[in-house]
Amino acid sequence: MSPTSSPLLSKASRQQPKALRFENQAHGFVSSNPLISRCTIRFKSHAVFYLTLKEGGLPFWHPTGLPYPSGSLCILMATNGGDQTPRHHGPHGHHLRKLLHPSGKRIHIAATPDEHDRLRKTLGHAEPDENFDVYIHGSKEHKDIVREIHDHHEQRRHHLRTKHGEVYDEFEHVRDQLDILSEEMHMLTDHGVSLDANFSKFGYDARIRTRDPGSDTSSMVSSEKRDWDAERKKGTAIKFWRKPVVRQYFHKGLLWRASQVEEVASFELFVDLLYVGIIAVIGDTAAEDPTAFGLLRFAITFILGWKMWSDITVIISWFEVDDIFQRICILFVMITLFGFTLNIVEAFETTWIMMISFYLASRFFGAVYYFWMGYMLPMIRGHMFVNAFLVLIPGALWIASIQVEYPSRLALIWPAIVLDLFGAVVVIVLKRRYIDKPDDDKGQLACQLTRWFEFMPATNIEHKTERTNAFVTLVFGYSVVALLFQNRAEFGINAFFGKAILGLIQAFAFNWLYFEIDAWDLHTHAIRRHVVSSIAWIFAHLPFIMAYVLAGASLSRLVLATDCEDADAENLVESWAARAEHTHEIPIGLRWFYCVGLGVALISMSAISLAHVHKTFEGQRLKKMYRLPVRVSIAIVIICLPLAEDRLSSLGLVATTTCLVVFVLAMDVYGATDSNDPFWRCQKSCQYSAELAIQKKAIVEALKRGETVELKMDENEKGEKVLHES
Repeated sequence: MSPTSSPLLSKASRQQPKALRFENQAHGFVSSNPLISRCTIRFKSHAVFYLTLKEGGLPFWHPTGLPYPSGSLCILMATNGGDQTPRHHGPHGHHLRKLLHPSGKRIHIAATPDEHDRLRKTLGHAEPDENFDVYIHGSKEHKDIVREIHDHHEQRRHHLRTKHGEVYDEFEHVRDQLDILSEEMHMLTDHGVSLDANFSKFGYDARIRTRDPGSDTSSMVSSEKRDWDAERKKGTAIKFWRKPVVRQYFHKGLLWRASQVEEVASFELFVDLLYVGIIAVIGDTAAEDPTAFGLLRFAITFILGWKMWSDITVIISWFEVDDIFQRICILFVMITLFGFTLNIVEAFETTWIMMISFYLASRFFGAVYYFWMGYMLPMIRGHMFVNAFLVLIPGALWIASIQVEYPSRLALIWPAIVLDLFGAVVVIVLKRRYIDKPDDDKGQLACQLTRWFEFMPATNIEHKTERTNAFVTLVFGYSVVALLFQNRAEFGINAFFGKAILGLIQAFAFNWLYFEIDAWDLHTHAIRRHVVSSIAWIFAHLPFIMAYVLAGASLSRLVLATDCEDADAENLVESWAARAEHTHEIPIGLRWFYCVGLGVALISMSAISLAHVHKTFEGQRLKKMYRLPVRVSIAIVIICLPLAEDRLSSLGLVATTTCLVVFVLAMDVYGATDSNDPFWRCQKSCQYSAELAIQKKAIVEALKRGETVELKMDENEKGEKVLHES
């Protein structure tokens, strides 16, 4: 669109539109119309025009019939398509960009922090009287001013109701009906859905905004239809290195994120394949040595492996790079992870230096990456440097542990683990406590730090949940694979088979509870609910996964135990028969590993479920607040089962725990049913949907005219039933 062919028109004194022509100046476009003192224009798919009327000039007319007074700022939208009407974003997916305070001050709303700075600078030149304010949409100031204006108009409405009585009530009724029809037509036409799927799955949050890279538009403005034919010639070339982009970040209480859903990359799934082996090595090593020392080795090695996995997930979630160099970095981290895995079994005897060296290589590489991101992205430099130092501080303790013999090195190991796991949480708490306070309550140091920590990278909720679900699936898969054995008896239905089937039922029940009970029908996901619930959800997964891996590894040994009837080791293939030898008496440590693992897993799952806000419905048989205490009580019972010692054989122990776990599952399933609807059958009538060969435009026009669209069903030439407009 050229300046001389601008479709922008004005309406003066309700006369016919008169076109405005613009001249190209050194710093923008200035109108040749004498009624306009200044005009700043950016030509894109939408061009935003800021027009200030001179004193004595004719007013522009708002679509509602209320004129803008002389000297005011009129914000208009123009498109390449020739739209000649001012656009004022209303309540249906669009947002007000300008408000008028009862005092006469003009309030302007910016969609993004960048637009806030540009708009304030532009208005400073356009409105010399400076009788205006600019706020970021969704900020505390924006909410306060809207409440203040709302209260003012509520008082005016009360005054009008008292003064005009019946006439006012009739007008309110007509307006309500128009609002209902406008909402219905909006749902049929231009309803913006860029975040609807996200809100439906994880819960609504008014503090979320979307912004696409390279675009100045946000979720405040609905996106236009894409030309899919033109997309064919817009492929993306592979590059060795791209400048990284922050996928999402917090700024002044708002979460800015890309509108697209972040998909799990293929190389992330490849990394998970390596963790299948890591889980197996750590779990099997613990089951072979069911002692306090074995538990200590299991906890330390598993936490280190989990931390390496978390580092990869966080970096990929924070930054969008998608270049060859990123793949090389991931390959280097996988090499360190591979070396770490090879030195787990003998870590506390001979390979401690090698295992910690590979761990530190991965962690220090992450620190260098954070420093590099801080250099490349000044917006988040403060947080990147802090994250790098959070790696270096515990790294010094890990290096010192190499120089100390066991058990003295434990005094260095556990502080290092605490710093690795919770260092970032401490930073978040301090930031919320001292930096995110209102400016009036901040000290001089806090004000200086605010400039460094104003922007904070955020975790993508879809990516985090998908990656966590994938890891949990690996754990469930390991527990099932660990149950497998090879039978050589002609009739193999024996105690080995029975215990393995009971273990399979356990794994199925846990999978059902985690994915289809605790993570189903969410109103608000824990990550979106609050920072405390988000931290609780993230860290509750570590004891859950550790406990279940320990229980699964122990169960694989209990399946091969020969302490019960019909459990003859000669019925197993030689390699499994060797494992079954010397299992006539089950070590008490193995019983504790198995039962405590299951119990802690159930308690951790309860904490994960409690962090979410689930939807409720009328007639629900048993709400979550009543089911979770029962689940925790069952977990405590399972934890106490080893006290029975030899009075419970391996078969009896596995059967008892399976029955208790299935009881928990049955209670949760029953609690999620409707007492007003029969459990065993459905009484609701079936409903069918059909695609109609009717244009949406015809339906919209019919709604505007108040007409009814009638449909008839006939048979076409092929004898098929079709619907068409009568």
